[in-house]
Amino acid sequence: MVLDVLLAGGEIADGSGAEPRRADVGIKDGTIALIGTGDGVEAVRTVDVRGRLLLPGLVDAHSHAEGLIGSPELELACLRQGVTTVVLGQDGVSVAPSSAAAAPELSRYFAAVNGPFPEPLAGGATVAQLLEYYDRRGALNVAYLAPAGTVRASVAGFGAGPADPAPQTALLEHALDEGAVGLSTGLEYVPGGYAGPDELSALLKVVSRAGGVHVSHIRGYEQDAPRGMAEFLVLAAESGVRAHVSHFHGPADLLLPEVSRAHRMGVDLTYDTYPYRRGNTLLAMLALPRSLQDAAPSQTLARLADASVRESLRQEWFPALAELFTRVTLSSVPAAPWAEGLTVPEAAARAGQTPGDLVCDLILASDLAVACVVQQPAANTPQDIRDLLKQPEHMGSSDGILVGGHPHPRGRGAFARMLARHTRDLGDWTWGQAAVHLSSRACERFGLAGRGRLEEGYAADVAVLEVPALADRATYAEPLRLAEGVELVLVNGQIVLEKGQLTGGRCGRALRRGERVR
Repeated sequence: MVLDVLLAGGEIADGSGAEPRRADVGIKDGTIALIGTGDGVEAVRTVDVRGRLLLPGLVDAHSHAEGLIGSPELELACLRQGVTTVVLGQDGVSVAPSSAAAAPELSRYFAAVNGPFPEPLAGGATVAQLLEYYDRRGALNVAYLAPAGTVRASVAGFGAGPADPAPQTALLEHALDEGAVGLSTGLEYVPGGYAGPDELSALLKVVSRAGGVHVSHIRGYEQDAPRGMAEFLVLAAESGVRAHVSHFHGPADLLLPEVSRAHRMGVDLTYDTYPYRRGNTLLAMLALPRSLQDAAPSQTLARLADASVRESLRQEWFPALAELFTRVTLSSVPAAPWAEGLTVPEAAARAGQTPGDLVCDLILASDLAVACVVQQPAANTPQDIRDLLKQPEHMGSSDGILVGGHPHPRGRGAFARMLARHTRDLGDWTWGQAAVHLSSRACERFGLAGRGRLEEGYAADVAVLEVPALADRATYAEPLRLAEGVELVLVNGQIVLEKGQLTGGRCGRALRRGERVR
């Protein structure tokens, strides 16, 4: 056998939990064909990786890269951290399965998070069409969760109040059959936040029968996490679905007892975290009353343009948000890029407006697509981050939002920080544990068969780390700086990052639940 690539002389943390060991890695036809010694084995290309650590390609369990798949911007952000697979369809809102009527509204609502819908799918799409679009579009693998809010909007619109579960469950069944790895719910977003227990239970039973996973942005984080978890765990216990909490952040002494309670209830629970204290969200969600957002996004904008509504907000709503606005930095403002990187009061002063009037004008001018970075209350500490990521239920994520000129640094730094700070420097994980938390556990959870391990017969997704050089360079002040310490990455056996630069490879695959991709 002549190998395509031989990675010679390095150490591997193979994703089993075992600690690093010396081994060559041989690759043939996109698959790992050799783990051991490559002495005397012929290869088209041999790469000397002595002094480096090889991990299975990292998996971002919560990403918002829908509109950027195939772009150099996204690929450098991910590959320079060793990330080879992203899980999309998060927070209950994404591209598919969407109807022609709902798609423009859904795209408008989450454009500041996911970017606009890919142009060929802007008129609506099935999960099968979306996965076909993503397959080999770029260098990254993509897995996809069917978003409950998208399902609901496509069959029942954006309004508040109960909706018939039957057409939603039928659409969800098709989405899972077409390869979605599970269901995501966004219970603080529109329209998924209007779903009641009966509606959610019906959807989760479909996911449970299919063997998928329910991934949820629950109704409340930080101090409100126990309230959000109460609903989430009851639904999981009743439906029998495998359960996963998105971006599980807050005080560990409140959150970890909820994990223990899940175990007592018999719930199969996991969660993901990113190693930062600030969040990133829609400005409208944060700054406008829920009553303005209980309809389609176009209707929200129409209400916000009404002079009487603006005056009511000016008198009765915005005065209470004065302190919050000091902790809010504008990250993406299509209509006013000059405001990106400024706090709301700073931008308002520059514009000669009150903060509330500026917020309204920016949202209207940008067609709702304004995002912001939010500094969290002091209750969430660095030690809480460490305590949460050490648990066996944990997996890594970035919650990466790369839209705009001043995004949260987590999109370009979360995995580098977990490798450099939390593994190498603080010892929160060993390298063997890091490979589990950042790769193999997510592959197992989301049904990404044949991935997440450096093992013969597995897909050759490989991140090559120069451990002393690992560093996250993105900061809140300079969020576009790329990570360092990962110069070589392979996806499906092809070198897609070499000497820290993209090679132009388009070998990323659309991954379907339980399907081994060759």
